[in-house]
Amino acid sequence: MTLSTPLLAAAPLLAGLLGPALIGAAPGSQQADRPAVAPVHEPRRARTEIVEHAAARTAAEQQRVLDYWTPERMAKALPIGLLDLVTSADGLLGGGLTGAARTAPKTGAAPRTRSAAEARTVSEARTVSEARKLPVSPRVLKGLAPARDLAVPLRTGAKPLTSTVGSRWVTGGLVAKTTGRVFLTVGGADFVCSASTIRSANRDVVVTAGHCVKDGAGEWAANWTFVPGYGTGSEQPYGQYAARRMFVAGPWSRSGDDDYDVGMVALATSKGRHVADAVGTQEIGFNVARGGQAFGFGYPADPPYDGGHLVYCAGRLKDDPHGQTRDQGLGCDMTAGSSGGPWMTAFDAATGKGTITSLSSFKYVDDQRTMYGPYLGDAAKSLYATAQRA
Repeated sequence: MTLSTPLLAAAPLLAGLLGPALIGAAPGSQQADRPAVAPVHEPRRARTEIVEHAAARTAAEQQRVLDYWTPERMAKALPIGLLDLVTSADGLLGGGLTGAARTAPKTGAAPRTRSAAEARTVSEARTVSEARKLPVSPRVLKGLAPARDLAVPLRTGAKPLTSTVGSRWVTGGLVAKTTGRVFLTVGGADFVCSASTIRSANRDVVVTAGHCVKDGAGEWAANWTFVPGYGTGSEQPYGQYAARRMFVAGPWSRSGDDDYDVGMVALATSKGRHVADAVGTQEIGFNVARGGQAFGFGYPADPPYDGGHLVYCAGRLKDDPHGQTRDQGLGCDMTAGSSGGPWMTAFDAATGKGTITSLSSFKYVDDQRTMYGPYLGDAAKSLYATAQRA
């Protein structure tokens, strides 16, 4: 089952424009991809393998990635949900927006879009992109300036809601350290996602969405770096970690199959420290019971959010009503930039600890208040086993 971010020219375009983003970023060196493990069986009798990619392997390459992400580049990076809109030959850089439009599913179900974003028609988005001409390089996206979310004072001890479609996380705890922002380059443009550290043998692994690591059957992300606890006291309170190896499941790498929209990344150390030693880790669970209560976290960067604060959703999980995926839905109005953020069950709000059982992946265009996340089954378990040995 393949997600192709289908967007009809007359349908809502779920890709709000965050602001000026530098285009033409220099990607890192690309390495050959190879299967990392033997195929495993999925519940639907699908066979999959793990595909890995060498990112920044040497200390010099890792330092180049860290040096690339200046405060200015980080501020200008766009949510990954705008990838097609920005990089398509017929998209904004090519003079139009039609490159983002694709054929809707033949099943008649509502089209899906990768990560959630503010709804706009194609014509509205074109008007916005032409309205804000900035005195900078012509290879800069003209878009909406980011709006500020509600100014909530950061304090620990606040009791979180058990049902919310989007609130700023002000309770602190472990989740405020283990969740972070991802900065990456795809197609010559800079983007942002979310991710979380997980307990691993090498103390280096983070989990995120597959589309935050590799553009489906397209290219791998370059300049990939993780900033845990972003915005907690400062923008980089626990350092910045470059990726050294990346992993996705075969069905995601071959065709962008929604059921496998999971990526795991083994990070380099920062100033000699493993990320797990610096911020701690969350547990991750596989083949757990479906449904139940979940808390989802991320750094949404489209209005009304600005990417500067950790936001959460909480509620009961439900199956995909269209039957197009094995994903589960969570009531959530987080916008683009939250892609890859962790969903936790058995979550203890007092300590900020939980078990990651899914992550933010996509929304249907006719239901902007429900986020969907992949079920972590045997393929994700194999992905994890490979990444923690890297």
